[in-house]
Amino acid sequence: MSIKRIDPGARMSQAVVHGSMAYLAGQVALGDGVAAQTQAVLDQIDALLTQAGTDKSKILTATIYLADISTFGEMNAVWDNWVSAGNPPARATVEAKLATPDYKVEIVVTAVI
Repeated sequence: MSIKRIDPGARMSQAVVHGSMAYLAGQVALGDGVAAQTQAVLDQIDALLTQAGTDKSKILTATIYLADISTFGEMNAVWDNWVSAGNPPARATVEAKLATPDYKVEIVVTAVI
């Protein structure tokens, strides 16, 4: 089976497609606050899923990393408006120290093609 790498760099690809699966790298974005960053990250996920030949209705798993778990409600408000109705993925949300203090949220998803 072939492997398709989307937006590859020296260290990582933004997504990798193998067989009927799309594996996205953790997506981050800059912005003013968790809600803005969450929306920007979800927009990036939509674009990568499109490039991989799939969409958010086919996400199997999502892992969400929050720099501050007290922002869980803010992130969820944006997530709930974005997630495909009737197709919510298995999901985990954890508090984690992210790569830079400027990042408030990072999201990783795996989807079926």
